[in-house]
Amino acid sequence: MASKPQKPVQQSRPAQTRQTITFELVARLAPSDIQAEKMSAAFALDPVDYHAVRESTEEQIGLAAKALQPTVNDTAMRIHLQRVVGAFVGSAHGAATFYGTKVTQARDLTSKLANNDRDEDRDGVYGFETKAARARRFAAEAGLTAYTLKAAAEGAVHAYAEITGEDWQPYEPPHSTGTVSRQSTAAELEALG
Repeated sequence: MASKPQKPVQQSRPAQTRQTITFELVARLAPSDIQAEKMSAAFALDPVDYHAVRESTEEQIGLAAKALQPTVNDTAMRIHLQRVVGAFVGSAHGAATFYGTKVTQARDLTSKLANNDRDEDRDGVYGFETKAARARRFAAEAGLTAYTLKAAAEGAVHAYAEITGEDWQPYEPPHSTGTVSRQSTAAELEALG
């Protein structure tokens, strides 16, 4: 009689900790005012009016909150705004991360030592940009996008503070140690040795 194959014992995965996305993190990853000015000048791109973007975002969130106030209580407003601001900050974080990736790719293409595409060592066809030049320009455009979205996120954070009277903090779900049955099972197995 053939024995039934045993199922492998599943081991629990360690809980993955997600990095909390804060506005401070976005500010570190996104280009600074000086970097944005340099990118605009070096690549002949339209400059970003950071203050106008920040102020208009703050104003729009304020107007939306004012329209909701007659029906939405303070707790619901805080929860709603928490999510809205979280979306602005999350979007800015994604753009800033994308920008960092594109800068790395542009540097790799520009560096002759790190370049696996050896044809990039030579100048391109006269009148056309090289692959490395296109990558640098794309990185600059991504940088200005990240800078603009950082301005919008800052406006959203300011609006939250103005409306709720509290500083915005990213939402963090309560840390769960598992269900009661899992906890009791773990305690029983621990007791068995």
